[in-house]
Amino acid sequence: MLAKITVADYMATRLITLTKDTDVIDAIKKLLDHKITSAPVIDSKGQLIGMFSEKDGMKVFLESIYDQGMSGKVGDYMTTETINVDASACIVDLAEQFETSSVRSFPVFQDGEFVGVISRVDVLRALVSI
Repeated sequence: MLAKITVADYMATRLITLTKDTDVIDAIKKLLDHKITSAPVIDSKGQLIGMFSEKDGMKVFLESIYDQGMSGKVGDYMTTETINVDASACIVDLAEQFETSSVRSFPVFQDGEFVGVISRVDVLRALVSI
């Protein structure tokens, strides 16, 4: 049964997004307020240019200790080399990918267009829904 479930069946499509010019403290607050581990960073055309995650927030935290202040933009800290997932991919294959990766969520594309994000929690939701 799980082998028939696709990424599109469980990905998030109503996303909290950021821009590269978003203040990093505001970005971290958004992650915390919405209880999410990462957010896509998009340009003015809605194209994905990176992801800002809790791990990127750790960089901000550590730099604030050394620099005695917290400032910067998401573009200074975001991850630009993302691992993209196809919306039609099998969720079992995605689970295997999550198992070997430290990344907690992946951007999802359909026909070359950014359409959502899927996280480890989404995969677990698929498991308990069958």
